[in-house]
Amino acid sequence: MAFCNSCGTSIVPGTRFCSKCGAPILASTIPLAGAVTSTPVSSLPPTSVPPTGTNQGGGALKAILIVVGVVVLLGVLGMVSLGVFAWRVAHHSHVRQDRNNVKVETPFGSVETSKDPEEVARNLGVELYPGAEVLKNGANSASFGGIHTVSLNSESSDSVDQVASFYKPKFPNAMVTTSDAGRCTIISNDHKNMVTINIEAEGGKTKIQITSVTHNSDSADSSSN
Repeated sequence: MAFCNSCGTSIVPGTRFCSKCGAPILASTIPLAGAVTSTPVSSLPPTSVPPTGTNQGGGALKAILIVVGVVVLLGVLGMVSLGVFAWRVAHHSHVRQDRNNVKVETPFGSVETSKDPEEVARNLGVELYPGAEVLKNGANSASFGGIHTVSLNSESSDSVDQVASFYKPKFPNAMVTTSDAGRCTIISNDHKNMVTINIEAEGGKTKIQITSVTHNSDSADSSSN
């Protein structure tokens, strides 16, 4: 609805002059029929644009994935290398059995197991305690390069003191001799041979473990030549 600018009388749309006071009606005060009132653009609330996300999160995730991939790849390569190494060792290893002796030869040396305590005692270079019983699979020897290792595990019904009294005089120059309740250790060492004797009470018996490590410098020198 339009109104007269002079007297305020309501005016019918399309009228040129006021019916009451006769004042001319300005065209700007007459709304056109069917016109749609539009809201000024400036009055509209600003449209919020979501901020553009940075690539920092994606870059960190990518770096983590790369690191994980490298670790997995190194693990796979390590397993493959280990498998190839094991295959070569197995391919070049030989097992020989002669009655009571089992010998395993590898590219790095040989390992021999003997059930003959007297033979092991001879290789050991240490006398077996009188009346001692060699434990099952308790006689072993191994050779790697110029180093020869022999071990003998046995048990006796005698006390720790009795067994220690038997071995101590045989090693008067022992480097280490320790004794306490139910246990004694004797270690003798020279430039070519080291003997270790562990005597310990266990389960009503006395366990005797003798280990001899011999460095054969002559064989090492001959092999190098």
